[in-house]
Amino acid sequence: MTVKAALPAVGTFEARRSRIRLRLPFSLWHLLLVPLALLFAAPLIWLLLSSFMSNAEINRFPPALWPSKLDFGGYRYVLANALFPRWFLNSLIVSTVAVVSNLLFGALGGYAFARMRFAGSRVMLVLMLATMAIPFQLTMIPTFLVMKKLGLIDTLGALIVPSLVTPFAVFLLRQFFLSLPRELEEAAWIDGCSRLRVLFRIVLPLSRPALSTVAVLTFLSTWNDLTWPLIAINHDTQYTLQLGLTTFQGQHHTEWAAVMAGNVITVLPVLLAFLGAQKTFIQSITSSGLKG
Repeated sequence: MTVKAALPAVGTFEARRSRIRLRLPFSLWHLLLVPLALLFAAPLIWLLLSSFMSNAEINRFPPALWPSKLDFGGYRYVLANALFPRWFLNSLIVSTVAVVSNLLFGALGGYAFARMRFAGSRVMLVLMLATMAIPFQLTMIPTFLVMKKLGLIDTLGALIVPSLVTPFAVFLLRQFFLSLPRELEEAAWIDGCSRLRVLFRIVLPLSRPALSTVAVLTFLSTWNDLTWPLIAINHDTQYTLQLGLTTFQGQHHTEWAAVMAGNVITVLPVLLAFLGAQKTFIQSITSSGLKG
């Protein structure tokens, strides 16, 4: 077949494809993405449905897919626990302080690595990134000993101090700062602005997508952390939500309805935070990969 003979066939295919696109109110990719989204959302949907079941209904075999009637016993059990609001407040305090400190220290460190050249900056950047490959299990004991020397064990400070800044926050903000044009900063320097003023008045307002991403990811990791609070906290008044929910599971009896209801309450802030920053999250990931 010659090239001239193939051109009408290509044109016919494109015309047919455009007609199909005009008929459908959505992209053809949605036919694949919607079932995948439902598949990934199935555990969350079942978690929500099972939170309205009784313990007997949850333990039944085969398991029930939806409640026969709405049972709020799990939520009553959770909310009647006098320490549950305290656990929620502890998690909120730790997560909020971790988010604010990562935004501040991550911005300072990321800007220094992106715009300032000093002796050993490349080596320090490589060493910092290398720490991201070290699993927490290797640093768990040294971190515990440091917190013990500081007298922070069994306090919220033991949960806050190790999370004040993370290498990921510094790296992500550095990558985003590299994608910003230097001309804006040079114009501010000519007007007499210091580096800190340039950072807080010009660079950070342009970096809202990256800041939102750091805030969401820091909030997710801190809010959902269970391993470190399990090691550093002993008294129940200092428990976080994740650690407090483990008290609903006993050796011989587990309040599964309360566990499901507590997990629904725990997941809601995380879900709302992610949905609220979804657009800026995607924008930050795409922007921070433009320059290495």
